[in-house]
Amino acid sequence: MTTSMCKVICITNRALCREDFLTRIERIAQAQPDAILLREKDLPEDAYTDLARRVQAICTALGVPLYLHSYPQAALALGAAHLHLPLPVLQEMPDAQRLTLPPFGVSCHSLEDAKKAQALGASYLIAGHIFATDCKRGLPGRGTAFLRRICQSTSLPVYAIGGITPDNVQDVVQAGAAGVCVMSSLMTCDDPAALIQQLRGERNP
Repeated sequence: MTTSMCKVICITNRALCREDFLTRIERIAQAQPDAILLREKDLPEDAYTDLARRVQAICTALGVPLYLHSYPQAALALGAAHLHLPLPVLQEMPDAQRLTLPPFGVSCHSLEDAKKAQALGASYLIAGHIFATDCKRGLPGRGTAFLRRICQSTSLPVYAIGGITPDNVQDVVQAGAAGVCVMSSLMTCDDPAALIQQLRGERNP
């Protein structure tokens, strides 16, 4: 896999995809992001598990880590190496169940969220939304000062999300982020490989 100061995690959203979803996943995986996070929160657990199994096959074949979302049982059933959980779900989980989970990350929207997630055993954080984005239409971004506070408050790697582009990616890196999470643009762009390369600050030879 490509290494870079700025890691790139793809967050999926079938509703935004302009082609067959699995085809898009394969194109993104071929571009070697640092991970793909299968978010698809609208799906019930059985449908999510079925989709995750197919995405897992693509990611395994192309050597890209797959992070599952929200459903601990799906992650355990598929032997997933990573899981992402909303903080309210994690807080309601019994300690005994939490200790059976694979390494997991948590989304945080405040300094308090970040502290709670770390205390509950998170291995990474996703902080946002940093810049204005159509996914949060009408809500101003929390900005890089917010991101810097989160990064300074924790020893965990923090990934920025929300309105991240090649033009502002260095701003989040300078604020202390380990990397970025990108959803809309990777679901809709013509060339996922070129976008990932640009986000990493790489250039064609």
